[in-house]
Amino acid sequence: MFKKHLVILLSLFILILFSACNDNDKNLSNSIISPRESKVKVSVSIDAMKEFVQAVGKDKVEISTIISTGANTHDFEPKAQDILKISNSDIFVYNGLGMETWAEKAISAANNPSLIVVDSSKDAEIIERKETGESNDHKHEEDYSHSHGNYDPHLWLSLKGAQSQVKNIKDALIQANPSNKDYYEENYNKFIYQLEKLYNEYNIKFQSLEKNTLVSGHAAFAYLCRDFNLEQNSIRDVFAEGEPSAKQLAELVEYCRDNNVKTIFSEDMVSPEVSETLANEVGAKVEIIYTIEYPQGGMTYLERMESNLSKIYESLVE
Repeated sequence: MFKKHLVILLSLFILILFSACNDNDKNLSNSIISPRESKVKVSVSIDAMKEFVQAVGKDKVEISTIISTGANTHDFEPKAQDILKISNSDIFVYNGLGMETWAEKAISAANNPSLIVVDSSKDAEIIERKETGESNDHKHEEDYSHSHGNYDPHLWLSLKGAQSQVKNIKDALIQANPSNKDYYEENYNKFIYQLEKLYNEYNIKFQSLEKNTLVSGHAAFAYLCRDFNLEQNSIRDVFAEGEPSAKQLAELVEYCRDNNVKTIFSEDMVSPEVSETLANEVGAKVEIIYTIEYPQGGMTYLERMESNLSKIYESLVE
């Protein structure tokens, strides 16, 4: 019996000691990063935010992504380990605009008073969301706005929008680690140059075309379309919710025929079934484009954006 009590007491002592060490480590990690600190700990919501942090922070950041591959980003609910990631971070970066409906509660639950929180959409020129189909009755409108907000969240799919988001991230890294300000500024300027270069290349291409219509699986590309003066029509709404009605599909068939649409785009996160049905009806093909919410095939943000733009451009010269 004595041995049993001794084991319990030792276990409790080790647990208390471990907790104290964790608290000390957390207090150290929550302070401004010293010049000797090798990594700034950053938690991000989705892969696009990880790409932006990596572009600016490079080898001076350690990044944890909250939403894993395959999870539904729009209906995601963080688990205890996700809250712990945020709690142990110096910076938390999320997209904003109703994309991460869980972010505010997760930040509160993380209970990290030194956490630098980055709503990357801050100060961006945003687009109000538009519903598709017939599901726009008053009650649905209220429920929809309550859960997701009134804005299209897919800012990162715009090269111009990405520039705004990357600036907010750069500013946060400098706040957390001011001794490496010049390093972050240099990386930021290089990445902005790459974004501008890709934008200028495709702006010239798109401006030379007569057609400007894009039909996608869900309405994720309004910001990209704004960049290049394109017109988006989609099967599902901004948050890929619900199934299109027979009336909506009939209207899309008519739209595709009227505009000589030869490609129906389907996104990596959405089932291609309805896109394939629409394509078969109008004699078009289906192409997959990236929403960059998850990692894909080892491709960078710039590579995936170039792939998207190339496929969209080719669809308009057919």
